[in-house]
Amino acid sequence: MSRRYLVLPMLGLLLLLNGCAFVNANLVTPARPLEETTLEGEGRAKLLLIDLTGIISEKEEGGGILGGKRPSMVSRIKESLRRAEKDDDIAGVILRINSPGGTVTASDIIHHEVQRFRERKKVPVYACIVGIGASGGYYVAAAADRIVAHPTAVTGSIGVLLHSFNAEGLLGKIGVSEKTIKSGDKKDILSPFRPMTAEEQALLQDLIDRLYGRFLDTVLARPGNRLTRPELLKLADGRVFTADQALADGLIDQVGYLEDAIDGMKKQLHLGEARVVSYYRPGSYQGSIYAGEAQPGPGLELLSGDGLLGLLADTEFLYLWKW
Repeated sequence: MSRRYLVLPMLGLLLLLNGCAFVNANLVTPARPLEETTLEGEGRAKLLLIDLTGIISEKEEGGGILGGKRPSMVSRIKESLRRAEKDDDIAGVILRINSPGGTVTASDIIHHEVQRFRERKKVPVYACIVGIGASGGYYVAAAADRIVAHPTAVTGSIGVLLHSFNAEGLLGKIGVSEKTIKSGDKKDILSPFRPMTAEEQALLQDLIDRLYGRFLDTVLARPGNRLTRPELLKLADGRVFTADQALADGLIDQVGYLEDAIDGMKKQLHLGEARVVSYYRPGSYQGSIYAGEAQPGPGLELLSGDGLLGLLADTEFLYLWKW
């Protein structure tokens, strides 16, 4: 091999070893604005399908190794509602819910945004629970004019969670001690390095009770509610319900499929025909009313920092069903 053919590989190797690079390639695809696609139907009137799948959180979602971060569920739904509000052809919105809930704050923000949209746009909003609509998922559904649940769906789980871990015994076994310097005796409440005092537990229970009361108020204020507070209290002990149980107990308005929710909205609006549309990020595929944004599989979502384990690692008040 001639000396000329050895020069370029050697030069490239030297540049790499010296930390030099001349290529500036951005491999992370930035999130792009939502676009609209028609899933089925014809006509000018549009029924917008908004997907609410997975853990409800205000944190950005992981997009894979090269995908970067995606907008949070809160951000995406607000963006969808803002776009729908500007579209005169949007005649109604259906929230397709498959979620065990999530953080108190994220659930409450989405509920608030759906309420504001209903008030300003003056169009019906339905919630359709296709698999799980528990805790924060049900909290969001309570903002809709009507709640429909698939025959095999699970809903309810009205309540609040706050996790705390105590690793004091484990650290003692391995010879690790901890010292906290604090400005007040409550500053390290929920510390994993010491037991919780009775007074601290009472303080936290008061916070939980207040957030629980807000959940009850939200359910009682939903458009289709027929329950009194005493009746709701009997149901709101954290248990989940099948669709037929939830209907009998007054937590939902109808047992049916997503198509039934669509047909019911068309009937309410006196529409002979309408297009079912959804918003999507360029690069994702939506070929039917049951297609949603690309999500990590159940195992990956639970193990990711954005999923269930991520919530448990943080100190969060949760409207979440623990399965």
